[in-house]
Amino acid sequence: MSFYTDQQTLDDLQIFGKPGGESIFSLFNRTRTAGGAAVLEVFFRYPLSDASAINRRAALIQWFGSAGVRFPFRGELFDVIEPYLQNTDERTQLAREERSFDRKLRRLIAPDGAYVAVTTGVTAVIELLQTVNEFLKTLDKGTDHPYAEQMRNLADLLADPELSQMLKVKRTRRPGYAILATYDRMIRWRHRDKLRRLLGMIYEVDVYIAVASVAAERGFVFPVAIGKDSGMVKWEGVYHPAVKNAVGNSLCMGQESNILFLTGANMAGKSTLMKTLAIALFLGHMGFPVSAKSLEFPVRDGIYTTINLSDNLDQGVSHFYAEVCRVREMAQALAQGRQLFIVFDELFRGTNVKDAYDATIAVTEALAGRTNCLFIVSTHIMEAGEVLRERCRTIRFRYLPTLMQGDRPVYPYLLEEGISDDRHGMVIIRNEGILDILNNGRHQKKAK
Repeated sequence: MSFYTDQQTLDDLQIFGKPGGESIFSLFNRTRTAGGAAVLEVFFRYPLSDASAINRRAALIQWFGSAGVRFPFRGELFDVIEPYLQNTDERTQLAREERSFDRKLRRLIAPDGAYVAVTTGVTAVIELLQTVNEFLKTLDKGTDHPYAEQMRNLADLLADPELSQMLKVKRTRRPGYAILATYDRMIRWRHRDKLRRLLGMIYEVDVYIAVASVAAERGFVFPVAIGKDSGMVKWEGVYHPAVKNAVGNSLCMGQESNILFLTGANMAGKSTLMKTLAIALFLGHMGFPVSAKSLEFPVRDGIYTTINLSDNLDQGVSHFYAEVCRVREMAQALAQGRQLFIVFDELFRGTNVKDAYDATIAVTEALAGRTNCLFIVSTHIMEAGEVLRERCRTIRFRYLPTLMQGDRPVYPYLLEEGISDDRHGMVIIRNEGILDILNNGRHQKKAK
């Protein structure tokens, strides 16, 4: 089964971010090749939904990190090889013999582009195959490590009688024309598919090494995935990977605690915490290291968030109606029986307090009955929490506190049990001098 998510969620969590901006993808993208970056993007766009596959990928990345493997290929090779393999125009195939004196003379005076592209492509492939062969010799020859099967596949590919000929070519001397022509036919017309598979495997190695280096540098840990119907999600010391000096929090959620009802004042850190939990679980489903002390989770079918939902004035859609439509989308996904992780940040903030109160209670109570799914609901309507506490046994109530130092609020960003009664909006307004500015402006206007 596929792992489900959508563009709203990718945007909320800044998985890809805006072009040139910071994102979770850019945090991990230390690949050395364009092909590696493309594979990394595929991993991000299609997280895994099978515990065995998740744990295998995590083990692979961890093995590359612990083995201290370095990427041995020159990046420029791939810029040459990719267009060379894509060129299947038979007119560019090198003739078996360079018989035309005029053609030889022209190439001595000014070599044509097609001839140069083919000959440089052949020599680049030769270097690539030889580097793969040398790379395999540096790796653990055991049969029980996570990369053993891929190593066998690489070795089998190099063992092809025709491709293995290129392992013996001396790099210090360019092969003659006849040999280049022979190898060109082998590469582009007989073994192109094999070489494309080889490139794909190299690009994956590029990703594994890049991600392992990020994990080592930042102290990230590798997740453990378990079966869908067993255990709980356990975040321990989880923090936002892109927030400087982020504070870690710990939390457990499962069938008997399937809703986290989160309260707290503005700026207390609710949105950041929700993003943190969702990002860790998203990366966990990729088998990628996460910013936490540990993460164990039963596999979900997908993740959906509603954090930075916008209206659509062009279509006449208000913020409240956009919220209603989003909740309907989630309800439809739940009706299909998917086991999901869903985040709602400040349900129904786009309507009046009475409707928001009633709707928050009604929707959250309905979600509580979906014990095979996990939900986080944040709100400023603390009174709704008191009602839900009486009605729903699977809801856990946590809040992010605000401490006052004199007339200044301080935010520790650490979860506490219960429902917040912090109301410091007016304190912040006064501290910012807004009322003084408005009142002084009014007095000055009257004086004139």
